[in-house]
Amino acid sequence: MLRPRRSWQQVTAVGTENWSRWSKMSLTDILSPSDIAAALRDCQAPDSFSPKKFFQISGMSKKSSSQLKDIFRILDNDQSGFIEEDELKYFLQRFECGARVLTSSETKTFLAAADHDGDGKIGAEEFQELVQS
Repeated sequence: MLRPRRSWQQVTAVGTENWSRWSKMSLTDILSPSDIAAALRDCQAPDSFSPKKFFQISGMSKKSSSQLKDIFRILDNDQSGFIEEDELKYFLQRFECGARVLTSSETKTFLAAADHDGDGKIGAEEFQELVQS
C-alpha cells in the first residue's frame, strides 16, 4: 500500500513542530533541578570543572541517547548542530543563568576531551560519546 506524499507545507509543519518542542524544552525537563544544583556547586571555584564529574553528578551520564540528543540541542545555543568554543565557555550558564563562565583552560580541556575529529567544535555524537564514556 502506497502512503500519500506529504506536501512541502506538511513536512515544514512537522519540522517546525519538532523545532518548537526542542526550543521550548528546558534542561530541567530532562535532569533533576537538585542534581543540576549539586553539579554546579561542585564546580563553583574557577578551574574546578570536570566534564565527567559534572555529567555524573547532574545525572546526564544515566540518560538515554535520545535524552542526550535533546540536552545537546538545548546546549547548542545557536542551533548550528555543534557546540563551539564560544558556546562552551558558557556551558554552566545554560544550566543556571547565574553560574560562572568556564575559564579558558577549562574550555580548552573540555573541547579537547570531546572533539574527536579535530574540527574545533563538538558534534552531537561526540557529546554523547563523552557523556557516556
